[in-house]
Amino acid sequence: MGLLVDGKWTDKWYDTKSTGGKFVRSQAQFRNWITPDGRAGASGVGGFTPDSGRYHLYVSYACPWAHRTLIFRALKGLEAHISVSAVHPDMLTEGWTFERDEDGATGDTLYGLPFAHSLYTKADPAYSGRVTVPVLWDKERETIVSNESSEIIRMFNSAFDGLTGNHLDFWPEAERAEIEEVNQRIYDTVNNGVYKSGFATTQAAYDAAVYPLFDTLEWLEARLSNQRYLMGDHITEADWRLFTTLIRFDPVYHLHFKCNRKRLVDYPNLWAYTRELYQVPGVAETVNMPHIVGHYHRSHASINPHAIVPINPILDYDAPHGREPL
Repeated sequence: MGLLVDGKWTDKWYDTKSTGGKFVRSQAQFRNWITPDGRAGASGVGGFTPDSGRYHLYVSYACPWAHRTLIFRALKGLEAHISVSAVHPDMLTEGWTFERDEDGATGDTLYGLPFAHSLYTKADPAYSGRVTVPVLWDKERETIVSNESSEIIRMFNSAFDGLTGNHLDFWPEAERAEIEEVNQRIYDTVNNGVYKSGFATTQAAYDAAVYPLFDTLEWLEARLSNQRYLMGDHITEADWRLFTTLIRFDPVYHLHFKCNRKRLVDYPNLWAYTRELYQVPGVAETVNMPHIVGHYHRSHASINPHAIVPINPILDYDAPHGREPL
């Protein structure tokens, strides 16, 4: 995984000894916003207007956080306006790299840089912190707009509507309080809960993460038994934030992260709901399962030291989902 310290790359895994075996995710540091009029958003500085061709998105197809942004880019009709580079799925001693010896890994199509950490130091030569994806890059200023996925998807949700004419709204104002409440539980116990389970280095830390994970999956299964989506009869950002974890659950998290009390397919409503979201036009094209499976099993030497990639169950995400309006 590694990190930068004063602009110098260090191959260093998360320090779980200081946290009692718990995995603690670091916070994103680039938090600017693209806004319709270029004014500063909730954080950062202003000057980022929604101009076609100005921005470039760096992603990993393996990463659920980056996957969110690819989905919003597709659903909001931004493919022609925001270009993309995809890193290699393996994250080894240099972190994310721009090697291209894997189908779907594009290399750095802007600058030809070798590593994602080279991009961070291009933006800030003295940067200290983890090097993560997604990265939303401004070609004009040659800097990082944001590396916080939850904020990038909200920019994509509305900032470019005047340019694209696409007014799909996954963050409706009247429901924001409830969406935030649902997002918080899902983030803490599911999106990040699988990582807290998988990267735990003590039994206590694992137990503290894995039981709440399955408590929330049971809660979600019940919630989806009497409504089609998390907020009712329409899809919101809460659904897409959950989807990127669910699509990885049986192929990766169940085995690799020891989240094995149940499989996703053991939850009839969640499994059908995942298939329905996968089948939304434009979404399947954002799912690269070889990158997903290969990344986790080849990148985490502390969990899978021999980098053996399992054969995995055969899952049909295109099977009819049967989730008609209730």
